[in-house]
Amino acid sequence: MKNRLFFDGQINPKIFEEIKKERGFIGYYDLPLTDITYLSRLDKFKQKHIVVVGIGGSSLGTKAVHTFLSYKKKSDRVLHFLETTDPITLKSSLEKIDLDDSLFIIVSKSGGTIETISVFKYILSLKPLNKNDFIFVTDMDSPLFKLGQNKEIETFYIAKNVGGRFSVLSSVGLIPLYLMGYNVKKLLRGARRIRNEFFDENGEIKKALLTKASFYAEHMPHYNINALFSYSELFRDFNAWYVQLWAESLGKKQIHSQLNVGLTPVGLIGPTDQHSFLQLIVEGPKDKTVTVLKIKDFNDDTKIPNISLKYLDNLDIVNGVEFNKLINLQADSIIENLKNRNVPLDIIEIQEANIYYIGQLFYYYELLTSLTGKMLDVNTYDQPGVEEGKKILKEKLRN
Repeated sequence: MKNRLFFDGQINPKIFEEIKKERGFIGYYDLPLTDITYLSRLDKFKQKHIVVVGIGGSSLGTKAVHTFLSYKKKSDRVLHFLETTDPITLKSSLEKIDLDDSLFIIVSKSGGTIETISVFKYILSLKPLNKNDFIFVTDMDSPLFKLGQNKEIETFYIAKNVGGRFSVLSSVGLIPLYLMGYNVKKLLRGARRIRNEFFDENGEIKKALLTKASFYAEHMPHYNINALFSYSELFRDFNAWYVQLWAESLGKKQIHSQLNVGLTPVGLIGPTDQHSFLQLIVEGPKDKTVTVLKIKDFNDDTKIPNISLKYLDNLDIVNGVEFNKLINLQADSIIENLKNRNVPLDIIEIQEANIYYIGQLFYYYELLTSLTGKMLDVNTYDQPGVEEGKKILKEKLRN
């Protein structure tokens, strides 16, 4: 993984030391070191349909990995996500699932997420709760954990110091990915590579992370929108994961001044959004930074056929070009365009689309979020605005 920056940030060396201290009580930092032998407890489950019931951080990371890799992963199993209370989507999703050949993974850190438990209850109207077809993933001693103990349901816990949106490398993501046959050891190994480069080495990734976070925090009043321009459809759900991570972690009141601050995340897919959102970046308000995310080698040599069409012969310049090369030329053209317009820009390039590199990306963005939050003087790990909405909903339901 390479990260090239086309801007400078004034690095505060104290921030790195504060993050090192934070590692002692914020749990996600050490998830790449997790002992995953406990996953063998899942080997007894043989169902074809693996159904994740969760919302937000309970599903987005897992979905991002699956979307990124499923194009080449041939499995006898099918992974489903029930992550909405939209009645039409919920019912149509369940119609595609064989309830008699399904393993339902109920994921809720608090053990009482209204959306998740509501969907869970609906499933129970179709299928009785039993230890052969259900798994719980939750905080230890949560209501869901206690239900699992009472009903002898296989229950896995999330460490209390691991927040939901930082939990993809915990049992939240590892359990469904393991069941689908993905190499979760390699996922953690990729994350561990970034962890080691940041904490134990003075490499380019450490410098890039510190510089980016410094720039974002320093220029937040002016450049308050961050666009992740990902050049592959494989990144579509990774973008969604990034948007939650960035928005829920950084949109806060400052700890010491109570000033409202934040950085607005935008997830874009190239080349599709070259034909829409790019116009706003180039000629709209100069309030955006852009990260272009590229895959160096798609390991696919599909070419544009050598076909000449009447009236379209001026486009014969694409004949014989590999799509792998074309999409990266498109990305490079946009990079040059943005540089010419002096848009704050950086490029992340991974070698290929595999689980090792998606593991690197997860940990890289989690670190970047923690660093930026520290520099913005916010509590990166709470979400009081979200909790307020939950309280209002519960009050409405009571009434």
